[in-house]
Amino acid sequence: KMEGVALNVYPQGLREILVYTKNNYNSPTIYVTENGFGQTNITKVEEGVKDVGRLRFYQSHLRAVKEAIDHGVNVKGFFPWSFMDTWEWNSGFTERFGLIFVDFKNELKRYPKLSALWFKKFLRS
Repeated sequence: KMEGVALNVYPQGLREILVYTKNNYNSPTIYVTENGFGQTNITKVEEGVKDVGRLRFYQSHLRAVKEAIDHGVNVKGFFPWSFMDTWEWNSGFTERFGLIFVDFKNELKRYPKLSALWFKKFLRS
């Protein structure tokens, strides 16, 4: 479950909807967009960069996308939400979805989170 957000995490659901879309809509090209994990606003950099929940979220969701591709789904892209912490319509600056921690109280300095470091390795492999 995402921290601070009334949404459950269910990576199998992503695989299921991708396969369903392939089977019922003539196998379209699919781009997964705005797939992300929100965490309660953490203002300290030391805590904010340790986003283990987000890291696990992306690992499990990308595994689900791979399984869908193995079932013949034509997935051409996956875009995480979001690259860096940002202002969110429903929660302002109190939810953090970014791979990069933005220190809103210190000149908007940016720090890569564990999830960003993992993504970097993942994309290079």
